[in-house]
Amino acid sequence: MVDLQHQYHQLKADIDQAVLGVLEGTQFILGPNVTSFEQEVARHLGASHAVSCASGTDALQLALLASGVGPGDEVITTAFTFIATAEAICQVGATPVFVDIDPRTFNMAPDLIEQAITPATRAVIPVHLFGQPADMAAISAVCARHRLIVIEDCAQSFGATTQGKMTGTIGSFGCFSFFPSKNLGCCGDGGLVTCATAEAAEALRALRNHGSKTRYHHDQIGLNSRLDELQAAILRVKLAHVERFNQERRRVAKRYAAGLKDLVQLPFEDGKGLHVYHQYTLLSEHRDTIMTALNNHQIASAIYYPIPLHRQEVFRKQYSGQSLPVAESVAARCLSLPIYPELTDQQVDRVVAVVREAVTC
Repeated sequence: MVDLQHQYHQLKADIDQAVLGVLEGTQFILGPNVTSFEQEVARHLGASHAVSCASGTDALQLALLASGVGPGDEVITTAFTFIATAEAICQVGATPVFVDIDPRTFNMAPDLIEQAITPATRAVIPVHLFGQPADMAAISAVCARHRLIVIEDCAQSFGATTQGKMTGTIGSFGCFSFFPSKNLGCCGDGGLVTCATAEAAEALRALRNHGSKTRYHHDQIGLNSRLDELQAAILRVKLAHVERFNQERRRVAKRYAAGLKDLVQLPFEDGKGLHVYHQYTLLSEHRDTIMTALNNHQIASAIYYPIPLHRQEVFRKQYSGQSLPVAESVAARCLSLPIYPELTDQQVDRVVAVVREAVTC
């Protein structure tokens, strides 16, 4: 699905130099690369503040904790996402409330949020799934009326834009993952929280470091969730190339669309912003046939996501009576094709040819 080795070899000299610099310096936790990366990524995104952490999952949990969300609270989100979105809600003691998705974007349907709000609702977590920004104008309007906190899950949308802003800079918090396969990925786990105020940034920095603002003084229970220097150094190298990476992903997506537009439901672009194609996910009634054909030609494919969260075993009892028909339908028909910046036109054409043959035979 991705070729991380190809990307490493493109940037090998700079990455190796950055890593060796950290090893020589021997400051591995909360050192100068972490500080510089936070400043550089904040400028890149147009965020007031950026606080790094150990993973995208931790980023969500830290944002919830900094918002004061906890036991007895409800957080509205989508069921068509990776489990980390709901997992973080549960980890702070709150309850996920799932709403259905838009059948075109696969993102949370804004018109369903209002009916899910109860007196216990504290926050909404929209997910910019597959690199397609959620409808933040509509979501923000609902949340403003009900004074709800908005925490953007940007794990798959680094560099995506909507309303003239990058994702992660519209809500109260934006949560990013730097898992190796992401649009901006490190060589391990890593995450980031963006926020609008210095007070929120200060709270996040304490929470990620055992609830401590001063060494060996702990004002609250926090996490051990610090981005290490090696990962920060690698991310600083890659950040300089991420816009080019995203442009190349869009090139691949455009070529897929030209070859498959009459055969399957293609990823949707709403024209309000920039889709950065973390995944290229289509819908087809012939999904299993396509997967088999691709596999026979030694071409990767994946299903993101085969089971909506309200149907996952961990949540099955709690949400047994809930039906989310669009999410369930999409999960039964979705298929993601290989997409990464280094994918050549010839490779894309080969994938298209196999899909076309599988669907038309």
